[in-house]
Amino acid sequence: MTKTIVVLGGAYAGVGVAHRLLKNTKPQFPDLKVILVSKNSHFFWNLASVRAIVPGQLKEEQYSLPIENGFAKYPADSFEFIVGSAEAVDVAEKTVKVSTQGGERVLTYDHLVCATGTRAVDNAVPWKSNGTYEETAAVLAKIQAKVATAKHIVVAGAGATGVEAAAELAFEYGKQKEIHLLSGDAEILGGDSLASNATSELNKLGVKIHKAARVDNAKELPDGRTEVLLQSGEKIVTDLYLPTMGMAPNSEYLPADLLTDKKFVDIDEFYHVKGTKDVWAAGDLVWKPRGSFVLSDKQAGGVAKNIDLALKGKPPVVVKTIPMDILFVATGRSRGSGRLGPVKVFSLMVYLIKGKTLGIQQLPSYVDGSAW
Repeated sequence: MTKTIVVLGGAYAGVGVAHRLLKNTKPQFPDLKVILVSKNSHFFWNLASVRAIVPGQLKEEQYSLPIENGFAKYPADSFEFIVGSAEAVDVAEKTVKVSTQGGERVLTYDHLVCATGTRAVDNAVPWKSNGTYEETAAVLAKIQAKVATAKHIVVAGAGATGVEAAAELAFEYGKQKEIHLLSGDAEILGGDSLASNATSELNKLGVKIHKAARVDNAKELPDGRTEVLLQSGEKIVTDLYLPTMGMAPNSEYLPADLLTDKKFVDIDEFYHVKGTKDVWAAGDLVWKPRGSFVLSDKQAGGVAKNIDLALKGKPPVVVKTIPMDILFVATGRSRGSGRLGPVKVFSLMVYLIKGKTLGIQQLPSYVDGSAW
């Protein structure tokens, strides 16, 4: 009898689970079928989005590749790729309602994997793949065009994305453009122990940092510029406004009782969704302990293993990720700030591990599954 695994989400965790099941579990279960559902037809390597906004730095194929091509090596009856978005899950009936360009589909699953990640609250920025391939590409093209002509740029939100975006812009343009970074907190990076190091790196690049500068709202002016109003009452008029704050989990399709108070999926130590049967979750959608490319990959491996065990009638094992909290922040194309747990690492190491390429060399292997 065919066993159907439905995987929702076409990014790090979802694609990772799908490939692992087809490569490692399918040989033992010939009737296994994996259905991958993704709003975006392409795998968007969003780690590189902060560099992709700089015109001429990256070619599209370096950060965005078609997902379906990467699964062509598997038997046609073992895999199906659906470009669409999950609208509702019925855990009692074990069905998922999916909206596609061709109409609504109802998928029946034996196991369901929720890996739909998070989205930027503001759809005008490309830090996440918020929509279809066409929508994401259009947003990036629009921002690149604005970056090219802007003389004054405001990056709002001084978390890792904001710091990296400001640094990429300053590294490329130096004194040609004024780059401002607004931090809602008293220190950048939410006061992390890396804050002073990252601040020093940004200062070297000429980024103007505004601390305790939380945005109240922003509005476009008749001349195309943006007026940014801070909670302090201060107003900043800029040629280009790039908000990085505000990430929301893509969990609206799930019953409310399966979510935490912050709308992330509530899981146990096996990454099984609490209160369900045969429903699993991984990636930024669970936010344990934070959103992270490395964590998403480890979680995907754990979920794939536990589905494999479940199909064999064996109990799940605890999903182990990484034993410490790691934070690496690239500050342009030559330096960075980072720590392994509480231990800070050299700027050169951050550059070599992350900042040099932002991981884009791994995209092809993620898409075709050779990474695992």
